[in-house]
Amino acid sequence: MESPSSTTPGQDPFAGHLGHLTTAQQEALASFKDILIKTNLYTPPTETISASHDDPTLLRFLRARGFHPASAQKQFADAESWRKKHDLDRLYATFDHEEFESAKRFYPRWTGRRDKMGRPVYVYRLASLEPIQKELDSVPADRRYQRIIVLYEFMSRFAFPLCTHLPHPSTPTPITSTTSIIDLEQVSFGSMWHLRHHLQEASKLATANYPETLGTIAVVNSPSFFPTIWGWIKGWFDEGTRNKIHILGKEPGSVLCELIHSADLPKAYGGELEWKFEDEPNLDEPAKDLIKEVSKGPVIFSNGTTERPRPPAA
Repeated sequence: MESPSSTTPGQDPFAGHLGHLTTAQQEALASFKDILIKTNLYTPPTETISASHDDPTLLRFLRARGFHPASAQKQFADAESWRKKHDLDRLYATFDHEEFESAKRFYPRWTGRRDKMGRPVYVYRLASLEPIQKELDSVPADRRYQRIIVLYEFMSRFAFPLCTHLPHPSTPTPITSTTSIIDLEQVSFGSMWHLRHHLQEASKLATANYPETLGTIAVVNSPSFFPTIWGWIKGWFDEGTRNKIHILGKEPGSVLCELIHSADLPKAYGGELEWKFEDEPNLDEPAKDLIKEVSKGPVIFSNGTTERPRPPAA
């Protein structure tokens, strides 16, 4: 696979995002809103009330479906039904803080830093799961699924709005996707086989209900048996997501530094940042000046501040 690049000649990295829409894409967005209004899935803004869904969210569904409004409407409707089924607003607002922090150990973690485009940099070191695999297996399936949900909600309600608020090269275009490093160093074949259902569960949830939130995905330190693993997992992703996955070598630093400034790239991957997978987010200076640190438990970022989510009225 080709190495990722932060800037491809002639290609806008924010194509299909607000401020970067073609005339046809603007028309598709307007048509999408009309369809959603007619199917009672979207309420437009008024002088006193915000829209039920912001444009960046609507555009994620449109990008996932090639800006075909009818196809996007089907996925959007399914995602809205899924959110209601799991009572997501209440789940996120009432999720236990200690369990939330503990759950981070099993899933991709935000480093606290951003790539050159302003997108949050996440890392997933699978070898770190091996010592705690039994603990993960002991969690009931329904509760494990809820943990995945709240961590995606943290990404969409906190990490993305915060990174949007901070200065980035395409300000004021909203940040709605991540750059992720998947680290396979010291992962055994047996461990990957054991984790496959856990990984598939998270991947399918994201593809269906949080479309276009996965930006560039760099797989590093891949073992010799990775082609076999790729044969398992490639079917979990749609073609658009598969095209974002790049397999790098044992020394990925030079390639990753095309995407991420060295100061924001963990030392383990060729950068200068003091951060390892078990650590809390190591915020850059603009983020520290704004919020000081990432609060424990479920939080949202709104109007320049960190807030606790409120459960909906009964």
